[in-house]
Amino acid sequence: MPLLGELAALATSACWTGSALFFDASARRIGSLSLNLLRLAIGLVFLTVTATFLLGEALPLSASPEAWGWLSLSGLVGFTFGDMCLFRSYLLLGPRLAMLVMALAPLIAAVLGYAALGEALDPGDVLGMGVTIAGIAWVVFERRADEDSARHPHLLRGLLLALGGALGQAGGLVLSKIGMGDMNAIAATQIRAVAGIGGFCVVFVAVGWWPRFFRSLRDTRAVGLAAAGATFGPFVGVSLSLYAVQHTHVGIAATLMALPPVLILPFAVLLLNDRVTWRAALGAVVAVAGVALLFR
Repeated sequence: MPLLGELAALATSACWTGSALFFDASARRIGSLSLNLLRLAIGLVFLTVTATFLLGEALPLSASPEAWGWLSLSGLVGFTFGDMCLFRSYLLLGPRLAMLVMALAPLIAAVLGYAALGEALDPGDVLGMGVTIAGIAWVVFERRADEDSARHPHLLRGLLLALGGALGQAGGLVLSKIGMGDMNAIAATQIRAVAGIGGFCVVFVAVGWWPRFFRSLRDTRAVGLAAAGATFGPFVGVSLSLYAVQHTHVGIAATLMALPPVLILPFAVLLLNDRVTWRAALGAVVAVAGVALLFR
């Protein structure tokens, strides 16, 4: 089916938009570090149940050692390193500036995809990516404009962490494509989640976070919100993202997956009573025009 990878990447953005709303509410209650491990653990449970019924094995033990190696590295780079950097940058920069830096992820993915996989983009793809990223950056820059008055005493560190988040996301996608081949996306996501959980377990031991994590499990509302977010994120969303990179260039997939700041605008108005400026709305139109170019 033509454009199947692009459609999967667009569906990934829709899933990640939903997960962002649930994860934001959960993180406000238990903190982002505890949430990171909790969401991966819940997502792995969902993935394992699905794999048992659909694939006939609870874990992809039949996958080759090479696939396990590359996908495990992808999980450590994308989930552990990338997400830790991203969530920490939110605290230091605020979400607007952090997401603005994250708009670099598709460009980084395109460069890495060319270097590691030989994925060359034609001029139309480059134009579509550029227009989409410009629209996303415009929307992010306009939203939360009140943050401009806030001081960021750790600006450089925050920018470096946000850049680390973008590198982690892009590198995780490229490593996934190298490792999974024609492997089922659900099984590949399981391996990434196992590795990501292992990485966070090491971090928790290093920083003495386990007591706080177990206390966070007593907050049933936060756990419920994390479970809802895990359904859209590590379960369905990440599986779709791996399916997308299987069927289209990594740079194009990463561009389409970067749309949540645009897709979340209606929810921000309806659920959070945010005010969306006409300039942010125009940025959304520009981003959609870029998407249309990628679907030409």
